Amino acid sequence: MAHRHDEIASLLRDLDLGSSVAESDNLLKTARVETSAFTDLLNDRVDLVPGTKGSGKSALFRMFVDFLPDYLLRQRKVVVAHGVDAPGDNVFHAFKEEFSRLSETEFVSFWSVYLVSLAHEQFVKGPRYHAQLRRAGNEIASFRRACERARIPEITARKSLKGVLEWVLYVLASWRPKATFRLPNGSGEVEVDLFGGAEEAEREPRASGLGETLPKYVNEISETLEAVLKKADLSLWLMVDRLDEIFPRRSGTERNALRGLLRAMRYFASGRIRVKVFLRDDMLDQVVRAGNGFTALTHITARRADTLRWTDDHILEMIVKRFFASEPLSEYLDVDPQKIEASAEYRAQCFYRVFPQTVAKGSNQSSTLRWICSRCADGRNVVTPRDVLVLLTGAKQRQQDTCVGEPDALSEVIIDSPAIRYGFEELSKQKRQTYLEAEFPHLWIHIAKFVGGKAEYSDTTLRSLLGKKWESAVEDLVAIGFLSKTVRYQQNVYSIPRVYRHGLEVTQGKA
Repeated sequence: MAHRHDEIASLLRDLDLGSSVAESDNLLKTARVETSAFTDLLNDRVDLVPGTKGSGKSALFRMFVDFLPDYLLRQRKVVVAHGVDAPGDNVFHAFKEEFSRLSETEFVSFWSVYLVSLAHEQFVKGPRYHAQLRRAGNEIASFRRACERARIPEITARKSLKGVLEWVLYVLASWRPKATFRLPNGSGEVEVDLFGGAEEAEREPRASGLGETLPKYVNEISETLEAVLKKADLSLWLMVDRLDEIFPRRSGTERNALRGLLRAMRYFASGRIRVKVFLRDDMLDQVVRAGNGFTALTHITARRADTLRWTDDHILEMIVKRFFASEPLSEYLDVDPQKIEASAEYRAQCFYRVFPQTVAKGSNQSSTLRWICSRCADGRNVVTPRDVLVLLTGAKQRQQDTCVGEPDALSEVIIDSPAIRYGFEELSKQKRQTYLEAEFPHLWIHIAKFVGGKAEYSDTTLRSLLGKKWESAVEDLVAIGFLSKTVRYQQNVYSIPRVYRHGLEVTQGKA
């Protein structure tokens, strides 16, 4: 079937593929793809959801906090409370100085109070749950008394995130967080104890078996909160996302904050209370590799989801759902949206009504879907939906411009091979700017040495390129997916993935 360019231009002009950023993606609900991580989270099998940037963590988070709360409440009697989800929100940065003074142990207390605030504001005081909590008056009173003993004041009015943070830091100060002060003239140091002096302690914390001191009062608060949930026959999920936007990247503050959060998760883990954290996998790796160990890490990772990965079938489903969310395109190509949900074979047929069978000409070429997925994969073979959307958005824009310029020409497909290649090249340039340079400035000194070079390296050529500490640098570059490592003829071979080559002006071949 041949398509006139003016018809294609009109279809593409009205086509909305959504956004590669989950928070502004208007198609997330109607075109969502339910991966294994979605299923595991829905069935409460996991609490820690790691994934690379753009892999769909925030999309998964948004599904649960925006689209599923009513379903969860009806089907599973689960209450979802959430925080730290506003894109680009600089509220946390307003408290940069206060956070920089907190130790890892103090951050455990910070997150504990913060999570209590989410439970209090969004559950206990949430109008949605008045009916379920009608019989839990005594238990709610006990919960509030426990908060009062912890010097956590009642919030009588709805507060902004900034107000809640001010409140949490005030509570933390009332707990007298441990801080070390240098006396003048080198006279020594004075330390103030986070948990208060022995004379102030109202009771000894319960022995937790966790190998560290439980923050003051948190045990009692979590027990009384669980009593409220039991009386109401509910469970509570406290969800936290966008942790890469809160604290200065790769700073001591960020490391202390993240380690504190992972420890605080364990204090709220019970049959009815769960803290669910969505975290970049490179940040999780940095926290664990901080150099001073991480006791009882297995307690935290026992309910860790597998790192978010998208198969070719998941990518196919995402692409087809987004393209045929457009009614004009569905009608023009005679596509049945109901069958898209039901049949993988039909999704493939629909895909190739829009795209050519192959991008490159000649025999033994990979299919267009495989071409897209293989070129979007990083060195760990991770393909993110964000990168695929960026590629396709660029391809759509190029195809639209081409068709507007030649309105009377004909095409066998809606989006052709040159447009797909253009979208991929634009993605590669964007990955250099927004990922390699922006996210890993501490590694750019190494990455810059590959610009204009070749795609494949050996131990010898990397040693020559990167210098004395080349092994440590290579380990970091492999960890972030900039290099892939394989063994060929008993020799290590390192390759720069295709997704970075055009943006870095890297050409095929061995260094």
